[in-house]
Order: sequence, then C-alpha cells, then structure tokens
Amino acid sequence: MQSFQLSPWACQPDATRGRRYAEPAAPTRTEHQRDRDRIVHSSAFRRLVYKTQVFVNHEGDLFRTRLTHSLEVAQLGRSIARPLGLNEDLVEAICLAHDLGHTPFGHAGQDELNACMQHFGGFEHNLQSLRVVDQLEERYPQYDGLNLSFETREGILKHCSRSNALKLEAQEPGGVAARFLNGGQPSLEGQLANLADAIAYNAHDVDDGVRSGLITLEQLQEVPLFTRFYTQVLADFPQLAEPEAQRRLLYETIRRMLSEQVYDVIHSTRQHIAHAGVCHVDEVRACSKALVRFSPDMQAQTQALKRFLFHALYRHDQVMQTMEAARQVVRDLFAAYMQQPGMMKPRFALRAQQAGSEADMARTVADFVAGMTDRYAAKEHERITGMKLLG
Repeated sequence: MQSFQLSPWACQPDATRGRRYAEPAAPTRTEHQRDRDRIVHSSAFRRLVYKTQVFVNHEGDLFRTRLTHSLEVAQLGRSIARPLGLNEDLVEAICLAHDLGHTPFGHAGQDELNACMQHFGGFEHNLQSLRVVDQLEERYPQYDGLNLSFETREGILKHCSRSNALKLEAQEPGGVAARFLNGGQPSLEGQLANLADAIAYNAHDVDDGVRSGLITLEQLQEVPLFTRFYTQVLADFPQLAEPEAQRRLLYETIRRMLSEQVYDVIHSTRQHIAHAGVCHVDEVRACSKALVRFSPDMQAQTQALKRFLFHALYRHDQVMQTMEAARQVVRDLFAAYMQQPGMMKPRFALRAQQAGSEADMARTVADFVAGMTDRYAAKEHERITGMKLLG
C-alpha cells in the first residue's frame, strides 16, 4: 500500500465508489492495487505484446508494442502522481488498461473496424477497453469481466460519443459515462493517465521512427522541443556528434525532453489545482476543464512535435502501405465472419449463433477481431483467403 499521505483531491483508496458486483475487501491490498493486479493477469493485457504501436509486429523485435507502450505510460504516470500526492496505484491501473480494447494494427485496424461497424453502432477503442474489463474477460465464476472499481473504469473511458454515453448511462445511471452527458471531468488520476499516454507515444515514437530509418535526426531539427535538448546534449557531450554515438545522442535527447514535460505537468497542475481551489475528488469532477495539463508554452511545443510525427512518420509512404494492407486484413476478416460466424473461436461462434439481431452478431464479430494480435489476424486472413498480405 502507498506509504505517503495522499492529497485531499486524490482518489482515496478507502473511499472508492465500489465495483459493479460487491466483493469483500482484500486483506493486504487496496481496491486499486487489486484492480492493477487483475489487469496484469488478464488475457487482454498479455495480447498487447503482439499488437501494433506504430510498426507491425513482424517489422522488428525492438519496436514498441501496445504492451511496452502501456508499461512506459504507467512509469510516467507514477512519476508524476507521487509529487502531486495522487493515488499511484490507481494511475498505474488506468495506464496499464487504457489500450486493452485496441485492435490489431493500431489505429489503422481501429479505423477499419469502425468503418465495418458503421451500420451497427460503430467501434471506439476506448469504449472497447471498458467492454473488455466489464464483459469480455472470462476469469471469474461470479461475473463477466474483471469487476474493476468505478475509479479505474472511469479513467479507462477517456473518450465516448454521446450516443454510446446514453447507452451506458441507461445501464449504469450516474456511472462512468455520466460526465459525457452532463459535463465535468474524470478524477485527477484519470486525467493524468490520459496525458501520460500522450507524453509517452510522442517521445517514444521519435525513438522508433529514427530506429526504423523513416525519420532522421536532421529532420527532427524542425521540431523546437527536440532541437532545444539535442543542442544541449551536444554542448554537454561533444563526443556524441560522432556517427557511432548517435544512439546515445538520441536517447539522452529524448530523456531530457521527457523530463522537461514531466516537470512542466507537475508545476502547471499544481497551479491549476490551487487556482480551482479543489479539496475533494468530487470537486475535481465538477470542473469544466481538466486540471492535469501542460503549461500553454509546453502544450504548443508538444503539439508541434505531434504534427511532425503525423506527417513525417504516421503518414510515411512505407507506414501507409503497411497500414493499407492491415486495413484489408481487418475488412476481409470482418466480412468472412459475418458470412460464416462458425469460423470464429467456439465461444464467439456460439454468441453469434445466439445473437438476436444482425447488430448483435456484428458486435460479436467486432469483439473477436478487436481481440486478435497482429500475427493471429494475419495468419487467420491467410488461412481464410489464401492471401499473405503481411509478414
């Protein structure tokens, strides 16, 4: 358990809003430690090791996956949580679970599955992450899902369309979707997990992009945030200008860039908390704007980095070519399972057989496809179609 005093605006472990199904308290762990442990032991968490961050699994062993990304997000989250007096265990649980609903092949897979589901309610990966922990994990005899606490589930659902929020609110009045209908914010721990995600993928996609050869240190000179620390590192360690030292130069630049963002968030958030005058998590939830955020200057600098990565890396011809093949894999698999649901794993085939409508069957197919790893999806596609598009 946490050995330091939590701030009054943090989520207090002994004041949780509870679980969907009541359970006796654990003798040695807080409710949020228990959530984290359930997430780590889940099947969906293990599958993240073979799910795309930017580069598809077969493209290299050292590129980040959804699993390594989630671990890095959790580390950043805890580093910021402690000086703010926030609930580290809750932050870690949310960070580790935030991508559980992600499809194979990253955002390309998500976008294609959303297109396939356009007549059946669409597909949102944040909502799917909540669906995984609420329904799809099958580990306990008493209930579906992981039966996580309200606070962890609230943080996982960082985005939600109004139509889906209305459905969730009908099932759980005043629950995790209420803020998307009534305004307001999640806990500070939920806000922090969201920002730690952005910090992690911006910095670490720079690393993977350079490692892949798709972007260069010269191109990164266009980005003021990167250039500032790149110049500092070279001034402090001139020997890193040598070609054989480029990896150290890159790593040290990214390390300093990450540290500056972390310290900026801590300082800026302290100011926002003081200005808002919040003394309880419910007061945090009632705020009109997030309190965990960058200073305006750092926000502008991180947005510039994000724009650079979008154009130079995420829209690079090589990445786009791979992602188009990945979209075809998802599209073809969805169509095949809609026509022949018996080709899915038995429990999904049974669900499809028992579906009361085409929309219910489509949601079952989406659940099955979304849960696939990159390599399983590619192999299934090759088995069903006879075409090898990836790997």
